[in-house]
Amino acid sequence: MKRKLRILTALLACVCMIAACGENQMDESSDEKTSRDILISQSELEEETTSTKEIFAMDTYMTVTATGVRSEEAVDAALDEIRRLDVLLSVGNEDSEVYAINKNGSGALSKDSAALLEKSLWIYETTNGAYDITVYPLMELWGFTGDDPALPKDGDISEVLKRCGSDKLSVSDNRLTLGSGQGIDFGGTAKGYTSARIMEIFEEYGMSSGVVSLGGNVQCFRTKPDGSQWRCGITDPENPDDTSSLLGIVSTSNKAVITSGAYERFFVDKASGKTYHHIMDPKTGYPAESGLTSVTVVSNDGTLADGLSTACFVMGEKGAVEYWKKYSDQFDLILMTSDGRLIITEGLKDSFTSNLDFEVVSNT
Repeated sequence: MKRKLRILTALLACVCMIAACGENQMDESSDEKTSRDILISQSELEEETTSTKEIFAMDTYMTVTATGVRSEEAVDAALDEIRRLDVLLSVGNEDSEVYAINKNGSGALSKDSAALLEKSLWIYETTNGAYDITVYPLMELWGFTGDDPALPKDGDISEVLKRCGSDKLSVSDNRLTLGSGQGIDFGGTAKGYTSARIMEIFEEYGMSSGVVSLGGNVQCFRTKPDGSQWRCGITDPENPDDTSSLLGIVSTSNKAVITSGAYERFFVDKASGKTYHHIMDPKTGYPAESGLTSVTVVSNDGTLADGLSTACFVMGEKGAVEYWKKYSDQFDLILMTSDGRLIITEGLKDSFTSNLDFEVVSNT
């Protein structure tokens, strides 16, 4: 054993001598190349891991999953971003930017709220007001901002409706001013914006794969770790609590898959027995009666998908399909009608599967 150790020591000494002799013959570029090779070799030895963490924020349970060498760091950074945006955009938190704007009638816009406002106003204008961040006073009147929603009086709805309308907002020098008696709520786009920000964080941390589920919002980063597509299940509005009951599955990568449905928040009026859901029609002041029970938007843009899932629900089948035909390069749709028809747009024909019969709408 000692003999073997002596031989090994001698060999190492020889190696060191050869390396020392060679140093004088190597130029500066060779040193740089050797350093790069060592760094590459070290990075190849680092193994990717998958990290998953959960959080409750924005009134829903969220799950963040990432795969990469720094997966835990990336997930922690994503959770920090969720917490930051939850405070910034909350209508009920006194420390939030939105709360201050609603209380004071005006206020400076941060980079995040300015981006959300710009996207919200674009959706408002292009959908003819089907999505409107100024319906917040209506949501308050109906009680959907609290725990005890109830049917308001018709006269009260009419009075509050007069104050709604994003066309009454004014923006100057990155400062937002509300119209008289107005209030705003980014709740219709906040989770989509948050998932889009997490995709940016995954990119910054060099993740190879990731997915976030923020309530009814899912956004995928690249493909699954094995290289296959993510499979996103679409909730059946008739059986929302049964995870085995789905309208279908979207196979995708690098997309947001976001659903709005009448089943998410609702109450039953004791006097009439009628069910009222939380998706407001900005034109009537009442929950939208559009003939749809569920709308799913698939898009590269999480913020856009979130806002359009609400807008298309309000517009109904005809309005949503006409709008898609105009902007089909930006998103695709899955619609479930109240009479039981399942409709998808042609961009999903090769990626959507279902046990149900469905119609495919083409842009021709």
